[in-house]
Amino acid sequence: MTEPQTLRSDARRNRDQIVAAAKTLFAERGADVPMEEIARRAGVGVGTLYRRFPDREALVREVARESLAVLLTHANRAQADGGQGWESFLRVLENLPDLWFTLRSTVLSPAIRTVILDDPRAFATAQELLSVINGLVRAGQQAGTLRPDVDTGDIVILITLVISGLRASAGALPDTVHARMLALTLDGLRTGSGSTLPGKPLTPDPMDPLR
Repeated sequence: MTEPQTLRSDARRNRDQIVAAAKTLFAERGADVPMEEIARRAGVGVGTLYRRFPDREALVREVARESLAVLLTHANRAQADGGQGWESFLRVLENLPDLWFTLRSTVLSPAIRTVILDDPRAFATAQELLSVINGLVRAGQQAGTLRPDVDTGDIVILITLVISGLRASAGALPDTVHARMLALTLDGLRTGSGSTLPGKPLTPDPMDPLR
């Protein structure tokens, strides 16, 4: 009885290592990273990777499912912060591969969007996540901490662009610079920033690839 249980434990550990490595590499470089490199980062053989995930789409699907589920968990916890929930949500997630993978996939990667759209489980989680984030935005505005002339679409695109730039400059700039840029971004979303935004607030609909 002990040996099969050990094998199951090893298989689960290999699976978790592969998904974690893929999540980080996809977040950094997109979903076209060679499978061999993912296996190497995970510390497993290529054969082990393909036994767990027979093709790239299967791996992308699993990473999407897990990343969306992690984000949903953090978003639900942030609701307890009331009007500050939207800001605490962004601060907590700024350095998580789950956040960058999800933003990159839903805003910048048509290939990953297609995988999410075609997977009922990932799609349902994404829709629930969007609903919770919408609630955090509304709570922040009702509390007077989030400027009233923005919507969820503005925030998603803004954070995507900021984190994209920060990751692109990783290693070239001190960590304090990254922290300053994020702080400036959040300050621009607060009530009383003093500037008038051109155009209308971006609702999720025009940029939401899951509709």
